[in-house]
Amino acid sequence: MKTGKVFLVGAGPGDIGLLTLKGLEAIQKADVILYDRLANPKLLEFSKDNCELIYCGKLPDRHILRQNHINELLVAKALEGKTVVRLKGGDPGVFGRVGEEAAVLAGYQIPFEIVPGVSSGMAVPLYAGIPVTHREYAESFAVVTAHDKSADGKPLLNWKSLQGVDTIAFYMGVGNLPFICENLLQHGKPAETPVIMIQWGTFSRQKTLQGTLANICAKAAAENFSNPAIILVGDVVSLREKISWFEKKPLFGRQILLARTGIGPSRLAKFLMDQGADVIEFPKWTRIPQRVDLSSIYAYDEIVFSSPESVTEFFEAVQAASIDIRTITADFLGASIKTIKALNEQGFLAQRFDHLPQTGNVLVVGDESIRNKYVGVDCLVTSRKELDRQFLPILKRMLEEADVNTVVFPCSASVDPVFQVLKECGIDTSQFLNKIQVVAKGERTLSALADAGLNGAVAPETSTNEALIKVLTDKCPIEVSSP
Repeated sequence: MKTGKVFLVGAGPGDIGLLTLKGLEAIQKADVILYDRLANPKLLEFSKDNCELIYCGKLPDRHILRQNHINELLVAKALEGKTVVRLKGGDPGVFGRVGEEAAVLAGYQIPFEIVPGVSSGMAVPLYAGIPVTHREYAESFAVVTAHDKSADGKPLLNWKSLQGVDTIAFYMGVGNLPFICENLLQHGKPAETPVIMIQWGTFSRQKTLQGTLANICAKAAAENFSNPAIILVGDVVSLREKISWFEKKPLFGRQILLARTGIGPSRLAKFLMDQGADVIEFPKWTRIPQRVDLSSIYAYDEIVFSSPESVTEFFEAVQAASIDIRTITADFLGASIKTIKALNEQGFLAQRFDHLPQTGNVLVVGDESIRNKYVGVDCLVTSRKELDRQFLPILKRMLEEADVNTVVFPCSASVDPVFQVLKECGIDTSQFLNKIQVVAKGERTLSALADAGLNGAVAPETSTNEALIKVLTDKCPIEVSSP
């Protein structure tokens, strides 16, 4: 059997937009992905449907997979002939142990590539409004590990050499903060030197705590500040007041659970993230294509598409059957705005479908759920949609680490799946949804939520994304504090 290949990929600090194109390509072609806790799990959604996902997450007090086991898995999967991605937060060459893993692969003569990532020590401060260098404040910069293999876990550093460094970024050092401050003070740093701690940097749940070497320990203890965090020391921290930008986005601090019914990328999710929100799309679906018989396609006066995916699947089937789309004379209708947009992209000016017509031959196209929804008309089932259960533990872990404060239901069809899958994840649906803000995009969705026993949801005045932003900022304010 031919040996596979391993890609050691930096996932960046959290914001999925900071993944490199080369990293994305590696994820898309991977047969196996071994991913760390600090690699944003949303990146896994770029993987193939049949990709094996293995969690290697580590916490300071426990290891899901120890390093030697990770090394063994990388070797074993590659020797099976598979394309393997080792997905690591930040840059794999900066405290990412990539050298150890690459050495093991080289020992087995397994081909590998190292794909650099955006380093947390530089990107996280920028998202807090702080460049690590500046002509007036900082002409030197150091990245330092704040824990190592020493017996007590305290870093064995040349503290004297750090005295002349203008900006110092300590990685994962909250537990050793008093030790860090004590040594910096003892080796010449002034007590008034500015310090900022940045937790979950580049995420919407980013939290900052600002002080000096003299008082940051007391502040961190009072706030119960914890990892993952970057500790930045230096005068350049003072620039934050002038050029802070990320926290000014309209949805900064908003952690949204977006109910998902589709399989492909969500434009709404992208829009919300662009406005500063963290978005967990829930649940994750996978598509099982079905064989399609188009022999009677010319007999219909109207063809109704139930979803954007149904449009893609229909045109794929038409092309596979070598049918000239111009020979199909039926009118095309879409069951939602997104579906109409998908038809528009195919070159059709489709109309909105509201109810089944009383006359004429009608065909409904979609996944197998249309058979129950559209009784009494012909249905063309192009796919079977299934819950991607491999993502259930991933989604559950995302919900545990995030502090979700908002749920958005984009349509009535999104209500039941969320209730069912939350229950399958062992989450009390009523308790979970009743303590956060619930937004429904439309009156039908409000009714569906009421039927499910959830009252108190709000809806924007129109179904536009701009109206959704307005209702989130005006009617559903949240408290965002950066001590």
